[in-house]
Amino acid sequence: MAPSSSSSSSDDGHENLQGLGDDRSALQKHVAFFDQNKDGIVYPWETYRGFRAIGCGILLSSVSAILINLALSRKTRPGKFPSLLFPIEVKNIHMAKHGSDSGVYDNEGRFVPSKFEEIFTEHARSNSNALTSEELMAMLKYNRVPKDYSGWFASWTEWKILYFLCKDKSGLLHKETIRAVYDGSLFERMQEDRASAQKKS
Repeated sequence: MAPSSSSSSSDDGHENLQGLGDDRSALQKHVAFFDQNKDGIVYPWETYRGFRAIGCGILLSSVSAILINLALSRKTRPGKFPSLLFPIEVKNIHMAKHGSDSGVYDNEGRFVPSKFEEIFTEHARSNSNALTSEELMAMLKYNRVPKDYSGWFASWTEWKILYFLCKDKSGLLHKETIRAVYDGSLFERMQEDRASAQKKS
C-alpha cells in the first residue's frame, strides 16, 4: 500500500484519505498492509509476516497474528460459517472496530481529523506534537469505557506496540508517526527502512 499524500475531507468532518482512484477508508488502508497478496483477505500467516516486516520479533509477531485473527475474523465475515483459517475480510474491517479507542476512526472506518487533534490537545503536556509513555497511558485510561475489558486490552496492546517500535531516543511518540499509522503508510515506511538497514548490514 502506498502512502496517501492527498486527502479529501467530506462535509461531515471525516477524511477518506483518497488517493488516485482509491476509495478505501483509512481503516481499510491501515489493515491492507497485512494483505500481502492483495486479495482482500488477511490470514494469520500474513499478519505474522506483516509484523515481522516492520521489525517485530518472532514471539510478538506470532502472538499478535493469533490474537488479531481470532478476534477479528468472525466479526468481518457476517453471515458466513466460521473458518478455521481465521481470515479477516478487509472490506468489512469497520465491523471489528473495538471500544475504548480514541475515536479517530468513526463507525465506517473513516478518519476523523478533530478526534486525532484531540489526542494532543487533551493529552500532550510536555510536547504539543508528541506523547510520552506516561501521557500515552493517561490517554488509554481516559478512553476506557466501563467494563469494556476487551476494548481496554486491544487499545493497550495497539498503542504499546506502536510506542515500543516508534518512540524516539527521548521516549517521545511523535504526531506525524501516529498520523501515519492511521492510514497504514507508517507500515510501508517501516518495512522499507528495515529492508534498507538489512542490505547495509
